[in-house]
Amino acid sequence: MKLLYQYFFRGLLTFLPLGLTVYVLYLFIIWTESTAMSMIRPFIGDFYLPGLGIVLGVGLILLLGFLVSQPFSTRLVGWLELPFTNLPVVKSIYSSLKNFADYFSPHEKDSQQVVLLRMPGQELNMVGLVTRQNMRGLPQPMGQLDTVAVYLPMGYMIGGYTVFVPRDWVTPIDLSVEAAMRSTLIAWMASNRAEEGRTPKPSAQDNSPTQD
Repeated sequence: MKLLYQYFFRGLLTFLPLGLTVYVLYLFIIWTESTAMSMIRPFIGDFYLPGLGIVLGVGLILLLGFLVSQPFSTRLVGWLELPFTNLPVVKSIYSSLKNFADYFSPHEKDSQQVVLLRMPGQELNMVGLVTRQNMRGLPQPMGQLDTVAVYLPMGYMIGGYTVFVPRDWVTPIDLSVEAAMRSTLIAWMASNRAEEGRTPKPSAQDNSPTQD
């Protein structure tokens, strides 16, 4: 019976990530398909081709990305953002989400850096993301500080902290931002396979009986 329980939970843990990922993708595809088709239904009538809504949705996103990349679109986007950047509550939500999205946008990749934060004389190490290389433009006296801003995400994406520390407290890590966020999401838990791959196998001498 114990062996059956082990097989069941191993199968369940293998199925859950795959099943949930497929289900989320399914919901996204259904939503994209229905939204795009509802927008073009007045023009094409009852004509329907499976996947047409998704293709049109992707095309509209590409078109939007092309338009906002043009110099003339800056002022237009600013006008469209006016309601979202002036209402008290909406402003906080929109600004936070926009700044977070801009951090992961392609044109910001050069400034992204995963670092290991360690205070002098302390054994505690924390992995964070550098969000500011300098304090220029911030209110005084923060603008005069020779520090870097490091965001310390919490496990399972339930929040995080931003700390301003001296530059010599951080050490760059050869790790992408995406990989660091994925590891933080699961609290840096390694799979059993990964642990087994890093665990050295005992040698013959280790298994030999000791002599008194």
